[in-house]
Amino acid sequence: MIPSPSSSGFTLDAEEAAGRAWDLVVIGAGSAGLVGSRTAAALGASVLLIEAGRFGGECLHTGCVPSKALIAAAATAHAARQGSAFGVRTQGIDVDFPGVMRHVRTAIHRIEPVDSPESLARDGVHALVGRARFDGPRSLLVNGQRIEFRDALLASGSTPVRSDADGSASIDMLTNETFWDLEELPPRLLIQGGGAIGCEIAQAMARLGSAVTLVHRGERLLPKEDPDAARVVVAALQADGVDVHLSATVSSFTSDATPAASSHSGTALLSDGSVIAFDRALVALGRSARTEGLGLDAAGVQLDERGDVVVDDALRTSNPRIRAAGDVTPLPRFTHTAGMFASVAATNAVLGLSRKADLEVVPRVTFTSPEVGAVGVAPADADRRKMRVLVQQHAHVDRAIADGHTDGFTKVVVDGRGRVRGAVIVGPRAGESLAEFTTATRLRTPVRTLATTIHAYPTYSDAGWNAVVKDAQHALTTGIVRLGVRGLSAARRRRG
Repeated sequence: MIPSPSSSGFTLDAEEAAGRAWDLVVIGAGSAGLVGSRTAAALGASVLLIEAGRFGGECLHTGCVPSKALIAAAATAHAARQGSAFGVRTQGIDVDFPGVMRHVRTAIHRIEPVDSPESLARDGVHALVGRARFDGPRSLLVNGQRIEFRDALLASGSTPVRSDADGSASIDMLTNETFWDLEELPPRLLIQGGGAIGCEIAQAMARLGSAVTLVHRGERLLPKEDPDAARVVVAALQADGVDVHLSATVSSFTSDATPAASSHSGTALLSDGSVIAFDRALVALGRSARTEGLGLDAAGVQLDERGDVVVDDALRTSNPRIRAAGDVTPLPRFTHTAGMFASVAATNAVLGLSRKADLEVVPRVTFTSPEVGAVGVAPADADRRKMRVLVQQHAHVDRAIADGHTDGFTKVVVDGRGRVRGAVIVGPRAGESLAEFTTATRLRTPVRTLATTIHAYPTYSDAGWNAVVKDAQHALTTGIVRLGVRGLSAARRRRG
């Protein structure tokens, strides 16, 4: 049933919500909360979704959507500058940064209606704007009203980790949440953190014209990714003008003391002795679960040592009536996992099931240029698990040669029974090419099945296909398969 509009449009007020019985109350209207609430409503449950801020969460407003819109603008500028390599000459590139940010906001606004209370209402979900706080194991308070529930789904998301360097409090530092308020291109941008967010924004802003310095405490960028992939990304960032400092941290910040200065600019002293002047600084050191003020103690919900909500493999918290999904948990923090796991949690709550979250096959993509996509068993772990790695360099892929993007590669991890168990792809649109190997990894598809499947030509997917074709051909020339093939060939010759 579609909820009828109340005095506040398509949202209830707290008094209306307190007067109803709820099968499931969901806290947080980000990816996890939206998918979880819609799943529960589709199963016939009465669902109340509570959000204190903007519907759509981090992904829509400060994460996936704006960052990909920024990357698209940066890629356009980069392609124009590189046009001479393809025989296309331009008369100079003029980046209108306010126009870039208008493009970013336009992308958000076009997607925003999908996550709105009106859209939720059409799907049978009741929305309430307010800040929720548990006051017991089966109830919570919103705007002074007590709301009781049979089950709850905690999907309150996460917040950016702040810099702890000396003097950081004197700098008005950007995070991935405030970065999108920029209206002017910073001439000099300092970024702390070499994970996906730091690398993506560093490259995009360098392509748009900022002098970018990227500081990362580890020995390589993207520490969770394949080492060869990290090396390709470092080279790409440096080619775009990013000054990369590895195995370094910011020891201290000093605010610019000139009369015309703002709290935005200053200098940073790095642990490697470098002194970096900047006009804006962005901290991209990860995110922490948003649990403050939720009254989790009153609800009997436990946190781990990092402050994440503890869940079992069926997404139950220490209170069996409350489940959790998304960034508030220690599970992989991606939009796609938030939605998938929230759907599992909501289904379990409504139907009384104990379905488990599948953590074995979780694809991930870093949207640098080239992109880095990975799923399943890492190539670095193949030897230990008695698996082998098939490798195809994109320098030998026709589409990559035609496009001038030959610095990538595809690696496919195969187990002893010839089944696909993982993959790493570095190249344009690696996230799209990864989809086939994500399915193959989940189903443990035999290499020969992929090898005998016709693939369109010429595409970047040729890299993975060529790798498995070579492996299948090799199998025909070794061991018992070789003997069988030769036997069939000999029999054919005898028959004439």
